[in-house]
Amino acid sequence: MGLGGISLWQLLIILLIVVMIFGTKKLGSIGGDLGGAVKGFRKAMSDADKDDDEDPQRLDKPDAEFSEAPREEAEQKSKS
Repeated sequence: MGLGGISLWQLLIILLIVVMIFGTKKLGSIGGDLGGAVKGFRKAMSDADKDDDEDPQRLDKPDAEFSEAPREEAEQKSKS
């Protein structure tokens, strides 16, 4: 019994069919592209973790500052 009721022989037959359809060169390039994508994702995640470690107070800072002037103008207009 293999993965989810699929035996080893069935997996080998599926692999053989995939190789016959796509060819070894195409499968190699797909594998390389997938590996590069995973490597880039891991690098981006480690860079994000490194940035968070460098400035832990960064999360406490507001993204933007807003003035109270537009709110005061809107309140004055609604009163009149």
